[in-house]
Amino acid sequence: MIDRDVTDDSDPLRQRLAGFVRERVFPYEAQLDAGEPGAREIRRRLRAEAREAGLWALPLPAELGGGGVPLSRYAALAEAEGASDHGPVAVGSASLLDVTMLARHGSARIRETYLGGLVSGELRACYAMTEPDTPGTEPALTATRAERRADGGWTLDGRKWFVSYAADADLVTVLARTSGAAGDRDGLSLFLVPTGSPGFRVVRELPVLGATGQYEIAFDQVEIAADQLVGPAGQALAVAGERLQLGRTLRALRWIGQAQRAFDLLCERAVTRRGARGPLGDRQLVQQHVFEALLALRTTRPVVYEAMALVAAGRDASVEVGLAKTAAARTLQDVADRAVQVFGAAGLGPDTPLAALLRTGRTARILDGPDEQHIASVARRVLRGVTPG
Repeated sequence: MIDRDVTDDSDPLRQRLAGFVRERVFPYEAQLDAGEPGAREIRRRLRAEAREAGLWALPLPAELGGGGVPLSRYAALAEAEGASDHGPVAVGSASLLDVTMLARHGSARIRETYLGGLVSGELRACYAMTEPDTPGTEPALTATRAERRADGGWTLDGRKWFVSYAADADLVTVLARTSGAAGDRDGLSLFLVPTGSPGFRVVRELPVLGATGQYEIAFDQVEIAADQLVGPAGQALAVAGERLQLGRTLRALRWIGQAQRAFDLLCERAVTRRGARGPLGDRQLVQQHVFEALLALRTTRPVVYEAMALVAAGRDASVEVGLAKTAAARTLQDVADRAVQVFGAAGLGPDTPLAALLRTGRTARILDGPDEQHIASVARRVLRGVTPG
């Protein structure tokens, strides 16, 4: 690695994790992105190798079989494993959000039945919030509904889309309206639904700029037991907000890991690629790409780590998370784009990961809330605290 300013590269655990992702996960990215028939077997093998290497489920609770690494230390590990989109799944940390949410807000039966399997990797979960016909930035307009039955359970109907890994998931957490009218912030609830339930189906896959892993799903009269409620009825947005703060920060850390990877490739290309007038790195325009990419990394990484420190401490980090998510997405797209420019046509083809990194950078500006949402939210919070002179 060429540049580091916040993370500690001397941490042996971080070194081993980064090496595992680089040596074991990187070589299979193209097959995993394409969703080839052997992708499931590749993921299974990588998970087994991560267990053997002592790198499995590092941030998950030790009492459930995880590594027990606290969030404050996990930040640097999240960046290292996030250098590949497939890193978190390969090393078993992708379930952190689901395990954290269900441990805090799930019923006793949910905790006893599912948490161990999620940590061990025997079970996979996904999260369904966004819908085809309602704005993802306005969850209060959720059209999916759950109606209370006489026995205390619920019947669920609706559609969700851009649900990550839904086709392979055993469980899905679903946001649904249980009372009130569209637009009411109260009256929304979260349910944990086994994907084997009658009435659940995967409607179609939704490739994102050519990469697999996103799906549209449907719930047609799916019956849900009363104790499958996650958190209090009608209070889903509080639980979802807690999950989103951690989730957005984790994504930002992983995007920084990918931006660092693009920067390393950019610098290596500048040094090794020679033309008639010497190495590309001798040219001022290429030097400017190196400088601007380094500046983006150096200014963004501290913002992301500050957000993670606040989230780990259980403090309100709304402003910091909004800044981190937006800055990390921009940085990944910017650095990857500069790396592609220095590589030329080779950066657009299959021989480097740059096309995939650029794709992730572009989608990052929409995932977990578009840039515009975070810009407006942060600005409103800042301005509310201003006292006119």
